[in-house]
Amino acid sequence: MAYDTSKWQQHINQGLADLDLPPVPATLYEPIRYMLALGGKRIRPLLTLMAADLFSISDIRHAIPAALAVELFHNFSLVHDDIMDEAPLRRGKPTVHKKWNANVAILSGDNLLIMAYGQLAKCPSDKLPSILETFNTMATHVCEGQQLDMDFERSPTVGINDYLHMIQLKTSVLLGAALKIGAVLGNASDVDAQYLYDFGVNVGIAFQLQDDLLDVYGDPEQFGKQRGGDILANKKTYLLLKALETADTETVSELHDWMKRSDQPQIKINRVTAIYNSLGIQQATETMKRFYATQAYAALDRIPCEKSRKLPLQTMAQHLLNRSN
Repeated sequence: MAYDTSKWQQHINQGLADLDLPPVPATLYEPIRYMLALGGKRIRPLLTLMAADLFSISDIRHAIPAALAVELFHNFSLVHDDIMDEAPLRRGKPTVHKKWNANVAILSGDNLLIMAYGQLAKCPSDKLPSILETFNTMATHVCEGQQLDMDFERSPTVGINDYLHMIQLKTSVLLGAALKIGAVLGNASDVDAQYLYDFGVNVGIAFQLQDDLLDVYGDPEQFGKQRGGDILANKKTYLLLKALETADTETVSELHDWMKRSDQPQIKINRVTAIYNSLGIQQATETMKRFYATQAYAALDRIPCEKSRKLPLQTMAQHLLNRSN
């Protein structure tokens, strides 16, 4: 069957638009409408539909509620993460807690999570135990990843393996779970559903490494963010941790000095980037990204179906890992 990504995106957007949101209390439901209207690529719910399609050639519209649940959960996590990160903008617009306040954002985020479970309840009853187990495990891991991310801000000793574990929990497991839930709905075997989960998790790690690279080396006009934002925030990205691991004592000391400073932001960005360049950090990060991409494709290759049916997922992964924004 020919695969039309735009068709599934339209189903997702229409499903979100059709959600039954009461008019009152407005301060609970308007922030939800606002958050969902900010858009985004809808990658995660799209992966759910693509996974269902991979294993089933019948009408997969029965997978749309699960796809909506994945997107509602994603938005719930973004609303709460923005509060914890004190982020002023989301997709170029004021974050919910900035447009309203933190209490409103907490409650509307909570309700997004409840709405996600409401969508899961519409899934076929025989699939629901497996779907709920996957969804709940993912939700716990995302919370663990967010907590680790916050802990790392205060920890003086964060290693590369710590970072990779954190981004797997915070970012990657949602991609894996989105795919696994779709596979379950497409009647995949447990083994094949796990292969697809592994594909998603490895794509997710490589996706975050690409994000780390774009923050330093991307075109700000295409990336949509200020170049070097992670450097200014002293975020312990793969690039910084690799630099601290490979640099000599003098350079490590200089990096730590810059992490203490906020008085010359552009000079700080330029100097830290120059250190990365001298240490080959961009190339090292690209190599690690390719490692996880290779792991992802290997997992996808293990699924015993026609290669042509797996091509949409391969194309999607390539798009995510080579994006400029």
